[in-house]
Amino acid sequence: MNKKAIVTGIAGQDGAFLANLLLSKGYEVIGLDRRRADQSYPHLLDLNINDKIRYHYFDLLEDNNINNLLNTEKPDEFYNLAAQSFVQASFELPLLTTNINSMGVLRILDAIKNYSPHTKFYQASTSEMFGKVQEIPQTENTPFYPRSPYGVGKLFAHWIVKNYRESYGLFLCSGILFNHESEYRGKEFVTQKIVENAVIISEDLNAPPLQIGNLDACRDWGYAKDYVEGMWMMLQNDAADDYVLATGQTTSVRDFVEMSFYHVGIGIRWEGDNDNEIGYDVKTDRKIVVVNKDFYRPAEVDLLLGDYTKAKNDMGWEPKTQLKELVDLMITHAKKRLL
Repeated sequence: MNKKAIVTGIAGQDGAFLANLLLSKGYEVIGLDRRRADQSYPHLLDLNINDKIRYHYFDLLEDNNINNLLNTEKPDEFYNLAAQSFVQASFELPLLTTNINSMGVLRILDAIKNYSPHTKFYQASTSEMFGKVQEIPQTENTPFYPRSPYGVGKLFAHWIVKNYRESYGLFLCSGILFNHESEYRGKEFVTQKIVENAVIISEDLNAPPLQIGNLDACRDWGYAKDYVEGMWMMLQNDAADDYVLATGQTTSVRDFVEMSFYHVGIGIRWEGDNDNEIGYDVKTDRKIVVVNKDFYRPAEVDLLLGDYTKAKNDMGWEPKTQLKELVDLMITHAKKRLL
């Protein structure tokens, strides 16, 4: 019999790529998504797998919903990718973020323990748990210091996964994933915002400039399609454990902006500093990037850089896609979508 896998957050970039991977390996895939006005799945349609997935309405805030699902389906694998995943919004919605990202995970773990203890579980942890980093690069043993309600909530989930694994002998893993992007990244995330603005500005002389926050924040950016393979590999191990997935390279937001505009044929000249810094088109002197302090976080995470040595040694996982390739892929897809 084929394995059965449940994937929460099926509508997001990770959910789409993971579902495609699992289907290619012969899994029966059950996609979970909360009830919403727009129940379409553009990423799944783009991958031509929309009609190959069985869907359930699902909400991390509903105990009975989760319990009934695990009791009925009893999946071989459960991938929890659902979350309130926008860091900036977590400062405005700390209670909701914590209830979804922390207590939602505990609800799933309790349901697995009570109704389907054979189920292997993957939790999407995050490099945001490192926050104010205590060492560079960050490994599985680096002390955590989250700097947002999002990071704090994810840290609770990370530790409760470890606690249930050690307390009840369940096969539970957490992937500490550093920033990973793709052509399916939501427009509220800074990388997609940069890419889409670069495309629009390159085509429309009257388009307003890109408004950006901290240009000097540095992130370890990889390709989501590479990272979902690491998620699957974790659940194929003989023993459950936690792993950092990263590229081992860090890039500033400023450099990501320059790379994105370069891909549409625009070079940037910077003038001013801090909140008054402005980016100009080197050929036309047109103002194309402005710093907006409203996009700064109350507590900034300045630098994230992951060490994926453990994942490479234990599972043979390593990133395949360079950042320049990723930016090119995102630009190409944005052009098709926007123009």
